[in-house]
Amino acid sequence: MNSTATQPTDSARANAARDYEVIVIGGGVAGIYQIKRLADLGVKATLLEAHSDLGGTWYNNRYPGARFDSESFTYGYSFSKEVLDEWDWTEWYSPQPETLRYLNFVTNKFDLRKHMQFNCRVTSMHFDEHTDTWRLTLADGRSLRTRFVITALGILSIPTRPAFAGMETFKGLSFHPYDWPHDQPDLSGKRVAIIGTGATAIQIIPEVAKVAGRLTVFQRRPNWAAPLNNAKIDKAEMAKIRARYDEIFATCARTPGGFEHEPDRRVFSDVSPEERRELWDRLYDGPGFGIWLQNFVEIFTDEAANAEFSAYIAERIRSRVSDKALAEKLIPKDHGFGIQRVPLETGYFETYNRDNVELVDSQATPIEEITPGGLRTTDRSFEFDVIVYATGFDSFTGAFDKIDIQGSNGLKLRDKWADGPITFLGLMASGMPNLVMLAGPQTAATNFPRGAELAVDWVTPFLEHLWQHGYTRFDAQAAPEQHWHQHVKDMYQGVLMGKAKSWITGYNGNLEGHEYGKTRYNIYAGGGPKYARSIQKCVATGYEGVDLS
Repeated sequence: MNSTATQPTDSARANAARDYEVIVIGGGVAGIYQIKRLADLGVKATLLEAHSDLGGTWYNNRYPGARFDSESFTYGYSFSKEVLDEWDWTEWYSPQPETLRYLNFVTNKFDLRKHMQFNCRVTSMHFDEHTDTWRLTLADGRSLRTRFVITALGILSIPTRPAFAGMETFKGLSFHPYDWPHDQPDLSGKRVAIIGTGATAIQIIPEVAKVAGRLTVFQRRPNWAAPLNNAKIDKAEMAKIRARYDEIFATCARTPGGFEHEPDRRVFSDVSPEERRELWDRLYDGPGFGIWLQNFVEIFTDEAANAEFSAYIAERIRSRVSDKALAEKLIPKDHGFGIQRVPLETGYFETYNRDNVELVDSQATPIEEITPGGLRTTDRSFEFDVIVYATGFDSFTGAFDKIDIQGSNGLKLRDKWADGPITFLGLMASGMPNLVMLAGPQTAATNFPRGAELAVDWVTPFLEHLWQHGYTRFDAQAAPEQHWHQHVKDMYQGVLMGKAKSWITGYNGNLEGHEYGKTRYNIYAGGGPKYARSIQKCVATGYEGVDLS
């Protein structure tokens, strides 16, 4: 640790007038836990949430079919035995309304609302070198000064909307799923278009098809998907889950993805084709991410193994779609199963057997414009009452880009990350003093709350260390940051995911400021346990790689 702590404390810096010691930005899963830890310590802190209430992604995404694809009991917080004892999950994969009730339950139980401010969108953050503080400007015109900022912005909190000509002329109802009206629109008998077939659309499409008069799905690029196989949790089952919570969270901590699903450690080639098929049948018919995360490790690293498994999944899709030509359109040809984030579905493929559902290949016949009454492709015109733009998110860095963040000497984070995120341990960015990120870019891609708790449980003792030693400033060193960035890049080697054109590698489409076709190293691909060891090593070495002063 390169520290200047032996130098006299600058009283102007130590005593700089400020509104708060810590400001947390974001009121989702990570932010709620972080503000609780700070409240427990009696720190003068507040949480700023841009929307009108807490919940983050679970507050905004209210589209039909929105739910966990993590098991509910692995998604909830682990920090409180009282919460674990008192809260009953009703489904293996909780729907959005229940999840939002859960986050409110936790917040109200610990009386955290008094530490939260809503409708507080941060528009700029500028670091003051003279006082070692951040000045935050809010959309309502207020200005707040704080010593430390902790971001809990979420990785999928900035929706990307298409730029079709004529979008503003459409006379019907149109929105991105992130902005699905909280007052649920009645789609009964309506002519509905859904543009996109990503993870969100795959949840929406089966639900809308049940009520719409006509549903037309515009697919640019097919997605692999596997059955969710959700089920109810009765009181007896909940009691069994509660009795093994310690085991559940211990398993999550040792698995790469932060789930109970553990990889099959047998060597792929040592297992007969018949045994492989038996495993795949069992996993495909089982719940959740088992088909992905309980599979052979070679599925993620060996192209031949992945091709064999992808052929199996394609076969299962064909068995579920009546029209053989349509089934082929739903099967990806440009990447294998599991090398991108796998959507889980409930009756998705069977939906295309319905008479009121049509799939349009918008790669073969692209959308040319939105019209007052619907849209027009290169092939034909359509009339719609509702258009849903399920066109994804500006993931990982998008929420940071929406804020004018200026660190030391006017360095803009947006400029620093122009070619992709560069961080130290996914927690800090050199040149951005007194700023720490929860579940930011280049952290492990795991079951979100498991990664969020890991980050909060690192950040909180780190801040305590600063206060105990009288430090008023920290900043990641440039060389260790570059070393971490290279390590992150190295982790992409040897895994098929590194070759995938997905939002994980920065292929989000034509996003402003993103060079399409250029890989962005958005995640740490080494898995949860390896990532945890890396950040714990930093602590054990006295925060080596961080300047403290």
